[in-house]
Amino acid sequence: MLYFAEGSKDRTISPEEVRRALNSVFDSLGKKKRVLAIPPDFTRFNSYAGPITEMVYDRFGTALTDIMPALGTHSPMTESQIERMFGHVPHNLFRVHDWRNDVVTVGEVPSEYVREISEGRVSYSWPAQVNRLLLDPSFDLILSIGQVVPHEVIGMANYTKNIFVGVGGADGINRSHYLGATYGMERIMGRADTPVRAVMEYAREHFIGSLPILYIQTVLAKNFSTGKMELKGLFIGDDSECFKLASRLSLETNFNMVERPIRKCVVYLDPEEFKSTWLGNKAIYRTRMALADGAELIIVAPALKEFGEDPAIDSLIRKYGYRGTPHTLKAVEENADLRDNLSAAAHLIHGSSEGRFTITYCPGSGMPRQEIESVGFGYGRYDISSLKEGWNVIDGEEVYYISNPALGLWAHPDRFKD
Repeated sequence: MLYFAEGSKDRTISPEEVRRALNSVFDSLGKKKRVLAIPPDFTRFNSYAGPITEMVYDRFGTALTDIMPALGTHSPMTESQIERMFGHVPHNLFRVHDWRNDVVTVGEVPSEYVREISEGRVSYSWPAQVNRLLLDPSFDLILSIGQVVPHEVIGMANYTKNIFVGVGGADGINRSHYLGATYGMERIMGRADTPVRAVMEYAREHFIGSLPILYIQTVLAKNFSTGKMELKGLFIGDDSECFKLASRLSLETNFNMVERPIRKCVVYLDPEEFKSTWLGNKAIYRTRMALADGAELIIVAPALKEFGEDPAIDSLIRKYGYRGTPHTLKAVEENADLRDNLSAAAHLIHGSSEGRFTITYCPGSGMPRQEIESVGFGYGRYDISSLKEGWNVIDGEEVYYISNPALGLWAHPDRFKD
């Protein structure tokens, strides 16, 4: 059921309007005794989920007993990150999701179905896993909060991804990521209907339909004249309709179609948000469909200090590197450590240019040259002080600048066929 849907790329929704919408929906649901909120973590700081979680706390008070950020494979949030993102919400309400140990498999999507929707690329079944907290029958409302934006693994982020990946388990995360990687990132990004989404929708309908989950979906865009994020859409519902509406608006709002292929692209990774290539490679995922063959991609990452946020994944990235799909598929076939961590294998595929363009990382002091080059990237330095968003001409050379790759998707029409 769709409870609320409002949005347009030409307007901005105010905090007062959000609060009224939330309270109206909550009024229609009746009194709740125990509420669980699942917002994103700090890597989705710009999702507007922080203010919404504050409003949820203001509305439910002591009935909001637990908040579990959808970490997926990310590092737990720090106290300062919780305070920055969630304001006056008490810290004692927050729970840490353990994606390796604290999960339950609620069902298995059949291998025949996975083989069919992947066009034969993979033939395993898919375990639908969630944190065991979600199965506590005393919760009479579970709020899944997050931003719908183009995504490299599933096409459009959020909705059921917030449940099955954000608070999901290792096997489900590994297999969903590998499914998306083998199907083809450029066939997935910016699309609401993908094989990975289909698997999760099957799981929602068959395995968690009894859970009282309400999805609160946002769509945002950056106003480059003010430098601020603006809320363009708010969609609330308990099934796929709210997600589909949010996806349409996100495609209008967050999709950047460049008029000509980019030959030199410079992407900046905000130090507060990007400290690993696991996250920072959004600079590769989100721009690859806009880059010309033989293009140069330069990633300025002043806070880079690691490859994977999870120690096991970090070691696998260091071992196998970003060396393209054939190399990674062969490594999966021949090595149990990578075969047992398919999300890492998928990430290695996503982070490679497949030899079509060059990738140069420009880190700060936290990542030495030798380590950058050891995983297959180039190493360099680049001054972004004179760059503005979009097209620039620097010393006679055309440069396209992106200040935050997490905010959208860039493509040239020749490489994006909706």
